[in-house]
Amino acid sequence: MKRFHRLLFSVASGVLLGLPWLGFPGWILFFAFLPLLFLENYFFKFKDNFPVVSLWGHVFLAAIIWNVLASWWMTKVSLVGVGAAMIFNAFLMSMVWWSAHSIRRNLSSPLGYISLVVFVIALEYLQFKWDIEWPCLQLGSVLANNVKIIQWYEYTGAFGGTLWILLLNLFLFQLFRNVWLKRPIQKAISSTTVSLLLLLVPLIISFQMYNSYKEDEDPIKIAIVQPNVDPYTEKFDLESELQKLENYMRLASSVTDDETNFIVGPETLFEHQTLWDEEKFASNIFLTELQVFLEQFNDTKMVFGVSSYKIYENEEAITYSAQRNNDIIYDRFNTAMLLTKNGETQVYHKSKLVAGVEKVPFQKYLSFLRNSYIYLGGASGSLGQQAEVSNLVADNVVIAPVICFESVFGEYVAEYIKRGAEVIFVITNDGWWKNSRGYKQHLLFSQLRAVETRRSIARSANTGTSCFINQRGDVLQATNWWQEAAIAGSINKNDTLTFYVTHGDYIARTAVFISVLMVLLVFVRRFE
Repeated sequence: MKRFHRLLFSVASGVLLGLPWLGFPGWILFFAFLPLLFLENYFFKFKDNFPVVSLWGHVFLAAIIWNVLASWWMTKVSLVGVGAAMIFNAFLMSMVWWSAHSIRRNLSSPLGYISLVVFVIALEYLQFKWDIEWPCLQLGSVLANNVKIIQWYEYTGAFGGTLWILLLNLFLFQLFRNVWLKRPIQKAISSTTVSLLLLLVPLIISFQMYNSYKEDEDPIKIAIVQPNVDPYTEKFDLESELQKLENYMRLASSVTDDETNFIVGPETLFEHQTLWDEEKFASNIFLTELQVFLEQFNDTKMVFGVSSYKIYENEEAITYSAQRNNDIIYDRFNTAMLLTKNGETQVYHKSKLVAGVEKVPFQKYLSFLRNSYIYLGGASGSLGQQAEVSNLVADNVVIAPVICFESVFGEYVAEYIKRGAEVIFVITNDGWWKNSRGYKQHLLFSQLRAVETRRSIARSANTGTSCFINQRGDVLQATNWWQEAAIAGSINKNDTLTFYVTHGDYIARTAVFISVLMVLLVFVRRFE
């Protein structure tokens, strides 16, 4: 195979992998790795002519193309920062393939392919767990563009989809190789049968689950507000904030009545830097106005986002994320707030923070870098965060307050549910990504969380897609991009725990365990 043809294979895989993130059907991933698998087999077959590193560059090229196609919209806020992240992520992806290829060369083909599967899943898991998360390219997550085929995620989570995609690619590759090499018909029939079963059985199960799933009737009525504030031109002076307050109440009043249980507003609805001291909520002029607004309804509550802060008087309470200004030590928070018409408040602080925007990576361990950060249109330094999830509770309704980026983390959202959440409110500001694939991809994660947890979702976006999502993951009453909007509807509570909620990302943890065993096996074999 000439070098030009090998490069074509790399480009083909990169393009196929990126297409689902551009809005093409997710099932393209069922064969997207085939060109890379043919390349890997070529370098294995002619391993005497090529060093083990030969595969690495081809996979790196494919991974770069995949990252660019899937995540280009992030460059709208930082070309340099996001570009560096793409390169680093592509490097990690290529190292996974290089490692599995090395095991296949030095140990055996079956172990090499097993290593490839578990290494890919382990890398995805790492991208959810370390301090510079890059989880948006999880293979299983993009299948949410057709929720009818992923209903079984309530048992496996999105990592089950990643495993499904990888196995399908491997068995299809084996099928094509058997046909290409004109191997005995028995092998072709065997690989064809396995491939068809692997494809069709999950699909049949999922369609059956989708068609038979019925929600228990336990409704709450919700009004959702989409203010449509441009984050790139937004002003934060008092006059501008009061105008946002007026617009928010105007939109909310258009869809709220005495039967409404909750009004849901977006992330960082109010961001004035001096008005949201958490010790002085009782005298906050915005909360006073909103409380008066709520008094005209029977028993309606509000959930919305603010940028709040907390001043530390006691040095023992100071956190590693605390900021210092003129001898004042304080933490800033991306906060979800619940407000009743009696003036009672509950708060939740966003805890899954965006690296470079809301936190300095590894700042907990590298405190001397506290004042160093990547500017992506967010705040400098690190925001404060909670040590663990907490729900908002009002009138016997337990709400999971999921803020923006947190909706990407399946196991994290499951923690709200294990603590009793009956519904999920996702509040977000997708205006940062302008009219790109960003806000559309972000919506997919909310659909995933609905299927995994079987919880109904009310989703309020500053702009993007505000909507209701039922327990099957269907999007209802979706708003249009870049338009003021307010919608009203009912969602059902649910207190049943799915298998995934109970056990979390057990597939990923198993893959990590097997990956460690594979690495140990390599070292043992090397010193035999």
